Amino acid sequence: MIKKDKQFRKFQMYGFLKNLRFFEPFLILGFLSSGLDYLQIGILYSIKSIATNILEIPTGVFADLYGRKKSMIFSMISYIISFSIFYFCNSFYLFMLAMIFFSFGEAFRTGTHKAMIFQYLKLNNMESLKVQYYGATRSASQLGSALNSLLSALIVFFSGNYKLIFLMAIIPYVLNLINLSTYPDELDGNIKKTKKDTLKDFLGAISNWKTFKLLLNATSYSSVFKSIKDYLQPIIESFALAIPVFLGLNSKKRTAILVGIIYFVLYLLTSIASRNSWKFKKKLNLTLFFGAIVIMLIGITYYFNFYYISIILFVFVYLIENIRRPIVVSYISEKSEALASVLSVESQITTLLTAFFSFLMGLVSKKYGIGMGIFVIGLILFVFSQIFWLKEKDLLIKEKVSILKK
Repeated sequence: MIKKDKQFRKFQMYGFLKNLRFFEPFLILGFLSSGLDYLQIGILYSIKSIATNILEIPTGVFADLYGRKKSMIFSMISYIISFSIFYFCNSFYLFMLAMIFFSFGEAFRTGTHKAMIFQYLKLNNMESLKVQYYGATRSASQLGSALNSLLSALIVFFSGNYKLIFLMAIIPYVLNLINLSTYPDELDGNIKKTKKDTLKDFLGAISNWKTFKLLLNATSYSSVFKSIKDYLQPIIESFALAIPVFLGLNSKKRTAILVGIIYFVLYLLTSIASRNSWKFKKKLNLTLFFGAIVIMLIGITYYFNFYYISIILFVFVYLIENIRRPIVVSYISEKSEALASVLSVESQITTLLTAFFSFLMGLVSKKYGIGMGIFVIGLILFVFSQIFWLKEKDLLIKEKVSILKK
């Protein structure tokens, strides 16, 4: 039974506030309205992933040397700077700078908060509840995303300004700064490691094939998901303009209404999926396989202008990611006696793959359209699902691999 104490609520509050990124449901639409094309958008996404990857090691060392709580606080500050640049500036090159600050936020945060959760479970003898506990905290994150969808839609509807949502996103991140500052110091973990120890741990993870194969299975879907998930926005926009509803409103307001409704329902469903992900613990391979099929079908249906079918299929893409994520985190953490296990290595691989898929998605979409771009990404994922198929015994083996932890 999960212990729902004060710290559990703080964990939930972190995820809830973190996901109040009001710009997220409109990010690509906002970039398009600023004059960017799909290739430039793909470049921005790739910059975010590559910069995050490059920054993983130094920010990991920072977390090891100075503590996880300080790392999380620096993450929130970096996000706030990024949001400010996006709001006040309107240049592709300054957007690149904003993405780099955003990457600092991602790098300081990625794996760190999960490590704090696992440290708490270890201190309270609840390690056997990893999937349920993390699924419950992630569920709160998805509820934050659901509320985020409605609030962001209201901001766009009444202001008609995509950029304002970046300014508004600063508020919950300031609140999260306060929330994180109240975390107990005991969740900081071991902060006496040297840079040499950290690098040694990192190399130890990627040299173990069974662990590395699990990472490839885990990261292939997440990286594809991150590279295509926001393309739901132009699909909704196309759908909004194609159906005879809200005809008295302009296109931006019609899109805002549908984006708010669809994302709200979507994140309510993903919240339920995260909370019940433990029921699918033995289906990790199948989720990767079916996810690839669904993504290819999205590309085909969008290409032939069946927008409503594409939107429904996108819901399944989000559901699969939120079913997989708590399971993946649990399996990865079991591969090491060190807390946070291979989470940092997993993040490194994910960001590299996301950079590749994001650039490819932008490149193909600019030349052949979004539908073809999504189909190509889904086809590659289908191939990955066969290459990285895990044997059941691989998921049960508990390796003693010491690697980078935050």
